Amino acid sequence: MAVSADPKIVIVGCGISGIIAAHRLINAGFHHVRILEASVRSGGRIKTGRLGNYITDIGAGYIHGPSEENPVFCLARDYGLLDPEALTQESQTMVVNEDPPRALNWFSSSGQKLSAKHMSPAVEMFGELKSDMSQMKTQEGAEESQWVSEGHFIRSEALLRAGERWKDKTTRELLLCAISTLLKKECCEQGTHTMDDVDLAGFTMFKYLPGLDCTLPSGFEGLIENLMSELPSGVVSYNRPVTCVHWNNMSSEANTVKVECDDGEMIAADHVIVTVPLGYLKRHHSTLFSPPLPPHKLKSIGKVGFGTCNKMYVEFESPWWDSHCEVIYLLWKDEWDLSVQKSDISKSWMRKIGGFIVLPPSERNSHILCGWIAGHEAEYMETLTEREVRRSITELVCTFTGNPAISPKRILRTQWFHEPWTCGSYSYPKIGCSTQDRENIMEPLPGKGSQSQPLQVLFAGEATHPSHYGTVHGAVFSGWREADQLISHYSPIAQTNQNT
Repeated sequence: MAVSADPKIVIVGCGISGIIAAHRLINAGFHHVRILEASVRSGGRIKTGRLGNYITDIGAGYIHGPSEENPVFCLARDYGLLDPEALTQESQTMVVNEDPPRALNWFSSSGQKLSAKHMSPAVEMFGELKSDMSQMKTQEGAEESQWVSEGHFIRSEALLRAGERWKDKTTRELLLCAISTLLKKECCEQGTHTMDDVDLAGFTMFKYLPGLDCTLPSGFEGLIENLMSELPSGVVSYNRPVTCVHWNNMSSEANTVKVECDDGEMIAADHVIVTVPLGYLKRHHSTLFSPPLPPHKLKSIGKVGFGTCNKMYVEFESPWWDSHCEVIYLLWKDEWDLSVQKSDISKSWMRKIGGFIVLPPSERNSHILCGWIAGHEAEYMETLTEREVRRSITELVCTFTGNPAISPKRILRTQWFHEPWTCGSYSYPKIGCSTQDRENIMEPLPGKGSQSQPLQVLFAGEATHPSHYGTVHGAVFSGWREADQLISHYSPIAQTNQNT
């Protein structure tokens, strides 16, 4: 039953989940939809910048699983934002699940370029280990195993299988160092400090979509710009941080939720969709809601992981890698025991940079790499000046190439941990996290059995999706989901979301 003939809906956050929810509601005929955005821009963790003339994605950079099942791919295609290659049937139907084969260059800390062929057994073993993990389909089965975390499984099994397969000690230690490098890459993909923090059962929660991952040549922000252009003017209020959502008002009056802004203004609403990142929710939940969130929701917010992964774009006058190379891996020759590094982070943070992606050249004499770094080292890197980061990267490249003359022209690094409205990058399944925890986070307020008006506060964002977390399409699915809850609530015929 409808509680208001023309409900007022406030959306907290103008990231893609909030924008998508607003689209859905407005297209369904809701007239009073308003987005409150704390910053000066739309997009949230979708943000595009430049390094010289090169377009760089500061935030989300890939459409993961670009196929008809992926709404982000469909939107980007309809807006004309994709390269022809991404639109081919072959690219859309390719089942990758893990990493597609790429042309690799390996460099060691002794200043030598290593043979990719000689390093391939380590790459193959790492892929084999990830495949083995994906076979552990049930949480119960994983809990009964001797491994708790993804990191524990990979390190234990890699050491065991290396001893069985690679009898020569020198070869074995070199290939295990390569496994260490690939673990760093995996930390970036999961957005965690160490794979020892990632639940082994949780690894199987994620659902891959078919398609070969692709980028948006003009930057991911083009998607936001197109979506925003289709919203009525005045829907979004910028520089409007929300300090508290007052819910569970027992009075019979309409607009039973009050949204308090940082200037003291109280905005009345029938429903509020909260789309803030999980990192922000973890840090500010105690003041963001009155009354406080229910204990089971708070517990689940603590159990789902949210980490930091930063990018470092580095431009060079000329390439020091092979012309066909797509990915560069950096191998430290003393990491064969696969132990988690615990040395002084101020001196060793660069070790967490597992390598670089080679970006297509945009102009003559402009050769750009994108490096990735995750965890505490990524957070520490954010505290350094740009000059300090550039000096460290120069030292790193000179060490691994053995060429002291190589120096970057320019660098651009991201700083998501210290971004006040984000507090990190994206969510991951921390040890002990289950699908139920994500469902608890997305559960509307008040909960089931309450006598108060239902659906006062709803929750969206990538961290609330049970199987597509950590992705832009997961955020889109979640925005649709919450909008559809309200549409169904006010419609005599419940509308079924066909997109999830």
